Amino acid sequence: MRKGMNIYKRKDGRWEGRYKNLKNGKYESVYGKTFGDVREKLLQQKNQLIGKTDQGNWTVEELFEIWLDGIRHNIKLSTYANYQAKLRRHIYPALGHLKYESLTSKHITDFINEKLSTGRLNGGALSAKYVSDMVMQLKCLGKFAELEFNCHNPMRNVAGPKLRSAELAIPIVSEQNILKEYLLNNLSARSMGILLCLFTGIRIGELCALRWSDFSHNERVVKIDKTVQRVKSFDSETQTVITTTTPKSGKSIREIPLPDYIFALLRPHKRAEGYFLSGSDKLVEPRVMQYYLKSVLRRANLPPMKFHMLRHIFATNCVSCGFDIKTLSEILGHASIELTLNRYVHTSRERKKECMALLQFTT
Repeated sequence: MRKGMNIYKRKDGRWEGRYKNLKNGKYESVYGKTFGDVREKLLQQKNQLIGKTDQGNWTVEELFEIWLDGIRHNIKLSTYANYQAKLRRHIYPALGHLKYESLTSKHITDFINEKLSTGRLNGGALSAKYVSDMVMQLKCLGKFAELEFNCHNPMRNVAGPKLRSAELAIPIVSEQNILKEYLLNNLSARSMGILLCLFTGIRIGELCALRWSDFSHNERVVKIDKTVQRVKSFDSETQTVITTTTPKSGKSIREIPLPDYIFALLRPHKRAEGYFLSGSDKLVEPRVMQYYLKSVLRRANLPPMKFHMLRHIFATNCVSCGFDIKTLSEILGHASIELTLNRYVHTSRERKKECMALLQFTT
């Protein structure tokens, strides 16, 4: 399938292009001997939907639906659900009814300012990151309309909100030790799962997708090639579904060497098959592990923290131990070293004091 065009090569050798006819809500197809033939026919059909005679009557919502239909099969289910959520909760109510040809940069700027001040559905401001993601969607729509239908692009010069990286409060070493001690004294499959995250930095979805067959006890590595997520279903406004897909990016498919102490901890519990967290073919979903960590922290008299903090703890401890950033980036499964540095490496106050103490006052 060619990216963005919803064009496939059929088993009979022909090419098929699919599009959604928003006038009747049905999916329709065009066929051809080559990709180029089908692409041309598909563009003709789309131009008829939003062509010169009808273009002025097309709304922002209708054009967004055409764009979404074209990218649906090129993005992860969770990404698609995320796009839909932002569109239905915020963009459609504010801008969806407007004729696309009448949309101006002022409409977009007013939308951004409103969301940054009182954008939450229950009142209050939306985060700059959330609003920035919606601006990205609007810019994608503008480029799509411009390239596919020769429409004006009111988003071209619109700037999204400035993002500020907040300083994360990484749990101090004594708190980390209390957590490790509690988990070791109350050992279970889920406790081992938290320890595995603390010492490998894997994501919660990757943990939930792990099977015992992903562990190589000869090479002492764990293979990460799947992730579990709960996402909103396309067929319902409220229903959600559990999906198992490939990880976040190509670099996220990786093998992580296991430290000897973690390998020794896991070995007595090894099973021939089944999920790591359950020991059976029934997986434990991410929100169950989130609830479990919350209860562990409460029983250990530790401050609350999100599950993803375990990944930050791992990365920060690796830097303190002298890991080079390239190695750490590959273990974390990041697409770039910059992402590792900017998002997951946090220097503790103790480490800052140690570094500052290295400076000598000389005359």
